[in-house]
Amino acid sequence: MFRIYRVSYCISILKFVGQTSILFKQRLTPLQALPKAKHYCAYQERCHSEVKEKLYSFGLNKYDVEILLSRLVEEDYLNEERFAVLFAGSKFRTKQWGRIKIKHELKQKGIGDYIIRRAMKEIDEEDYLKSLDKLASQKWSSLKSEQYMSRQAKTLSFLMQKGYEPDLANKAIQQIRKPEAL
Repeated sequence: MFRIYRVSYCISILKFVGQTSILFKQRLTPLQALPKAKHYCAYQERCHSEVKEKLYSFGLNKYDVEILLSRLVEEDYLNEERFAVLFAGSKFRTKQWGRIKIKHELKQKGIGDYIIRRAMKEIDEEDYLKSLDKLASQKWSSLKSEQYMSRQAKTLSFLMQKGYEPDLANKAIQQIRKPEAL
């Protein structure tokens, strides 16, 4: 019994050691890393921080990472403005995020304020308000069993978690309430 435990313990240690060595196994030269980085950027739009993290995972030093990043920018594999515009549009359309949440996520990715403002201009105001109204009415109707104040607070909280501005969210809730008051 003791031997079986000891053998399984040793095997689990070997598995653990093997897994950690896999993390540091990829030590690539800059010439080997460049095509991988190009493929990584061509597959999906990326920001500088994501690509930088990937290059460091290849075991490259800071100097090589900076050279490869500048080369990727020169060859138009990496463009932060293009990334920000696509990121903002896709998060708005697919997850129905508001501007505040999108701005926060872009800042987390290290995107500059100027580029963030340009990306926010790509979101159509009419579509933005329609999405806000739709989310507000869905949430409001899902809370029919709640008391009025609780219903309003929960709907407002939901919209703010989605990243919509508090004043716009309040206006959307007031629009929903008008037909009920009549």
